[in-house]
Amino acid sequence: QVQLVESGGGLVQAGDSLRLSCAASGRTLSSYAMGWFRQARGKEREFVAAISRLGHTTYYKDSVKGRFTISRDNAKNTLYLQMNSLKPEDTDVYYCAAKASVPSLTVYSLHTSYDYWGQGTQVTVSS
Repeated sequence: QVQLVESGGGLVQAGDSLRLSCAASGRTLSSYAMGWFRQARGKEREFVAAISRLGHTTYYKDSVKGRFTISRDNAKNTLYLQMNSLKPEDTDVYYCAAKASVPSLTVYSLHTSYDYWGQGTQVTVSS
């Protein structure tokens, strides 16, 4: 199995940028389709972005298209989420997730599809 650790969260102002990282250990990242989700206390976990096992396919929540970019470096076993033009409504705990045994081009937007999760990193955007 794979272990996931997110980093890069913090407190920023509206319009600023952050880059989240998700470091994987235990197994090579190229075995997994990956996703980013976010969740506020008391709310359901929400899909943000997904990327296929080899990085050829990406998919985004409509509200982050054009502002967020998901990418991966399988050689470094790391997943990224570049977040630009941040808005207060982007404030949440952000989680990375991995899904095993997948076709090379498929992405997944349902949180129930994923097998492994990180512990989350807090992103707070002030107005």
